[in-house]
Amino acid sequence: MVEEKEEFEMGIPNGVGEQMLAHAFEKFDIKLEQTEFGPKIIGEYDELVKVKEFLADAIAQRLKELEGE
Repeated sequence: MVEEKEEFEMGIPNGVGEQMLAHAFEKFDIKLEQTEFGPKIIGEYDELVKVKEFLADAIAQRLKELEGE
C-alpha cells in the first residue's frame, strides 16, 4: 500500500526569475500549477520550506550581484 502524502501550494515570490525556478525544479520534488491567482509551486510541506529558503538565498545573491555592478 502506497501512502499518499499531502501536498501544499506556495505562491511564487516576487523577484524569482525563470532560471531560479528551473534550478528549484531540478533540485526539489515539486511541480508548477497555473491557478486563477497565478502560478503556484506544489509539493510536500518540507519540500516547500526548502524551496522557500533556496529562492530567498538566490534572490539575496542576485541582489548582491546587482549592487556590485
